[in-house]
Amino acid sequence: MDKKNALRAGALVAGTTLMMLLMSSPASALVRDDGDDPGSGLSVIETLGLFVVAPLVLFAVIAGLVMVLDKSKEEHRVTTRNIKTKPAGAKAGSKA
Repeated sequence: MDKKNALRAGALVAGTTLMMLLMSSPASALVRDDGDDPGSGLSVIETLGLFVVAPLVLFAVIAGLVMVLDKSKEEHRVTTRNIKTKPAGAKAGSKA
């Protein structure tokens, strides 16, 4: 039954993708539309700064704020100090 559902989902995704590709018009970058007013292009350094460096900096700032402002309790954090293990001889259903 799962194989049939997976096959149906795959066919649906493939069909949808194919229809999107066929129905979308090609990018016409060489033909200008009326009212087009493109600005000057970006240099390589500006492009790398905008699409590589800026997202990395934003990720680092958000991660840093999350770590600094973390108010969770110590006993809820998973560390090697608060992991409780069962004795070697204990069985799964018994209370030790």
